[in-house]
Amino acid sequence: MIKHKAVENFKNGYSCSESIVKAAIDEGLIPVDFLPAATSFSGGMGQGCLCGAIAGSQMVIGFIHGKGKTEKARALAKEFIEEFKKSHKVTCCKALTAGLEFHSPERKAHCVNMVYDCGKILEMILEKELSNA
Repeated sequence: MIKHKAVENFKNGYSCSESIVKAAIDEGLIPVDFLPAATSFSGGMGQGCLCGAIAGSQMVIGFIHGKGKTEKARALAKEFIEEFKKSHKVTCCKALTAGLEFHSPERKAHCVNMVYDCGKILEMILEKELSNA
């Protein structure tokens, strides 16, 4: 289960984006050498923009469904964002973590929820696509 592995990864020192990507690696969905690509997406790409857990999820979707593969990456990326916004309204790390100090335990706890939610949405999308294949 991506969502549970992603949360465990996050609690064990991986960033939000790395946690999602590592969970997909652990599930055998993408190769292990893809993990370093996720590092620069954490903390809203270092600037607080797009949530790193979303970015990691999008990277997994792109790797599995991108150019030369199923060609569904853009549609699935859009579906992911729409599903995320149903619960969180925004995708910006700064907005999602407003009022929380970057290295605080409160922010870490809040981000665990974002990692879980992204893992859950990613699982849902990937399982649906697998059942449609």
